[in-house]
Amino acid sequence: MSPIALVSVSDKKNIIPFCKELVEQFNYRILSSGGTAKHLIEAKIPVIKVADFTNSPEILGGRVKTLHPKIHGGILAKRTNEDHKRDIEANDLELIDLVVVNLYPFKKTVAQGAKWEDAIENIDIGGPSMIRSAAKNHKDVSVLVDPSQYQNFLEERKKGELKESYKAELALEAFLHTGDYDTAISNWIKKERGLQSSKYIESYPLIKTLRYGENPHQKASWYGLSNIGWNSAEQLQGKDLSYNNLLDLESALSTVLEFGYAEKDKITTDRFASVILKHNNPCGASISNSASQAFLNALDCDSISAFGGIVAFNSNVDSETAIHLKDIFLECVVAPSFDEKALEILKIKKNLRILKLSKDQFPKKNQTSSKSIMGGLLVQDTDDSEEKTECWISVTKKNPSNHINLDLNFAWKICKHVKSNAIVIAKDQKTIGIGAGQMNRVGAAKIALKAAGELCSDAVLASDGFFPFSDTVELANEYGIKAIIQPGGSIRDQESIDMCNSKGMSMIFTQKRHFLH
Repeated sequence: MSPIALVSVSDKKNIIPFCKELVEQFNYRILSSGGTAKHLIEAKIPVIKVADFTNSPEILGGRVKTLHPKIHGGILAKRTNEDHKRDIEANDLELIDLVVVNLYPFKKTVAQGAKWEDAIENIDIGGPSMIRSAAKNHKDVSVLVDPSQYQNFLEERKKGELKESYKAELALEAFLHTGDYDTAISNWIKKERGLQSSKYIESYPLIKTLRYGENPHQKASWYGLSNIGWNSAEQLQGKDLSYNNLLDLESALSTVLEFGYAEKDKITTDRFASVILKHNNPCGASISNSASQAFLNALDCDSISAFGGIVAFNSNVDSETAIHLKDIFLECVVAPSFDEKALEILKIKKNLRILKLSKDQFPKKNQTSSKSIMGGLLVQDTDDSEEKTECWISVTKKNPSNHINLDLNFAWKICKHVKSNAIVIAKDQKTIGIGAGQMNRVGAAKIALKAAGELCSDAVLASDGFFPFSDTVELANEYGIKAIIQPGGSIRDQESIDMCNSKGMSMIFTQKRHFLH
């Protein structure tokens, strides 16, 4: 008896030539239903309709077509099991050797803003059941869930009997396929109905196996969605992105976007932003009246650390900016766009990775972030809520001037993206000293203040957390700092306030902390 291939696909890409090959080269009988059967019949491919095969009509508006013992018995029957053989004969079952199924386009449907009822109708039931049945019985049955698998299947089939290891690979992909599908549905229900769930489930396809992780001895892979975020960025030149590149690019872009996108025709003064990042910490940042000046200002903060760093812009990169970029060794540059002349200039740096990620390509900010720990995962809301400056309070006798206020706002935005304990010194909308990742706050302040040196005169200081003692304020005053911005909330807040008042300094409490571990 000729083998049977059950074919039921939502994505009909390449299904006609595939089924023709099955019929003409391997003498398969095609079993199908609904739209797939119609599609194949129109292409002159002989089809056995499921309703004729089961002697049962499609019911409930098509909700029940393949949920039948003759379908699942034909898939799940073990070919060498004597009890199964008796059941096959007693129930007049025909064996199904190949299941070719992909599912209703649920993700696409909800992405287009479908109503609840329409989305529910795009939840496939029969499809996942057939896929899982075939995958469970993969020793005897092959299962294909993606058009990209068709050609390889035909090539393996031409070699003769399919290897069990190959069919196990198909089963793995099948269970991943249905798992991804169920994850999308459960997360959609959770979001639509505002429900809490007892499990945290996400599903991302493999984008690329990376050369290595943080270090050469560590294996690493990149998983993600295909149409948003870094996978949608256009890499205009340079080597493949590394694990560390991707981490640094994420931090650099999230920092520069604190100042929004600067569109050419809608630019306002001093909204061009540039951030230079190294090892997941900003080592220079600035906003200015041009992209080139913003970059040069950022570079002035710490040109030594900038060597081998990542640069992010919130605006188009022009030829003037490119001239400055080519004069320093950098790993990556990311911006919304690049002038042709700029790209010509940067071609000389053939290993420099240049990425174009426009506003339209950038996804909405993630609502949660996660970190793995031994035996688990920590999940939290992302720290990207809009800063409400109206909640800031001046706690000292002296209030900051308008110019100082601009610097305080700038420093606070950058400090949010520096590893804790974090101190940022800023002046004229640019960083001049950064202290990152120290075990005590005064230690971070010493690093930042020493780096800024004489430039500290009339500058401002931002701290991501409160001051447990007044020592940081006293040190800042010695360097000439005029104003401080910090969350407040220490039981010793008054000591810092009194120190500011005694030194004629201003201090702002934001009433919001920005630790970054």
